[in-house]
Amino acid sequence: MSQPDTPFNIEFTTNPADFAACAVIMAATDPWITLGIAYEDCLKAFGGTFREVFLMKNETEIMGFVIMQPQGTFKGYIQTLAINKHYRGKGYGTQLLGFCQDRILTYSPNIFICVSSFNKGAIQLYKKFGFELIGELKDFIKPGFDELLLRKTVGPITGYQPKSAK
Repeated sequence: MSQPDTPFNIEFTTNPADFAACAVIMAATDPWITLGIAYEDCLKAFGGTFREVFLMKNETEIMGFVIMQPQGTFKGYIQTLAINKHYRGKGYGTQLLGFCQDRILTYSPNIFICVSSFNKGAIQLYKKFGFELIGELKDFIKPGFDELLLRKTVGPITGYQPKSAK
């Protein structure tokens, strides 16, 4: 993996136009292509309560984004992390994952993420980052396709002292 060479910012958004642009990124890449999830269904991922959406942007475009769930049973769940195809393999996914970790550790000792079992590049990134397999969800999104539930932890929930935000 190389180091990112384009400067970027990570910023919170609630803008529907940003959600639409992110859904385009999702629909144009795996795992969503392989799973047959079209733009309209990708856009639905931004709906609902208790979601935070952060964009990774340079001066001209959205380079990637993440949807996190800061509340609920699996608070600290990274629902979706995607990097625009033009920026993959350049360290941006690692940078965005690091941002997620820093943010989540301000409220939870656990970070969860699901990844499609066929998404070998993402699995490799998450394992390198310290995630461990905790379960396999057979036929979770679509028949014949399994999701892997991964967790990275710094300790149990009981007695956890949140880290301060960077």
